[in-house]
Amino acid sequence: MEGNGSVPFCFIGMSTQSQIEQITGIIHAMLETEPSFFCVSVKIKPTQNIKVFLDGDEGIPIEKCVYFNRKLYQLITEVGIFPEGEFSLEVSSPGVDEPLKLHRQYPKNIGRNVEVVFTDDTVKEGVLLAVTEQDILIEQTIGKGKKAKTQQLIIPFANIKTTTVQIKF
Repeated sequence: MEGNGSVPFCFIGMSTQSQIEQITGIIHAMLETEPSFFCVSVKIKPTQNIKVFLDGDEGIPIEKCVYFNRKLYQLITEVGIFPEGEFSLEVSSPGVDEPLKLHRQYPKNIGRNVEVVFTDDTVKEGVLLAVTEQDILIEQTIGKGKKAKTQQLIIPFANIKTTTVQIKF
């Protein structure tokens, strides 16, 4: 069924959630030829501003963000998700203050300080030492100076609410 011109009727009045799902599908198809990069999240603000957070197994350079932004903008326009063509698009890596959302983000952060918030809201900080499919291993230092002790803690993903990389200066 057709709506305005050649824009498929199903896109008119599309909910934000279905727009996000459609854009996420386009991103996954776009990234099939770039397997070292992946989509972390897609958000759409009420102003039709689309924010896409991409990451890579070794990080993502700004040049790749620019490349993916141009390509994605063209694909979204071609599909007609926004029939009036009124949308803006931002493609970036998640900021360092953003929690890790995907298992795939953990390995590249091995050796870095992380803050883990548990599902019961308790918090542990330490150095991320290892990542498995089921859990992470952090080493935390308790106490200061000569009384400082280090201990390793295995944390199942099921117990993690958020993990955020901590930048230490």
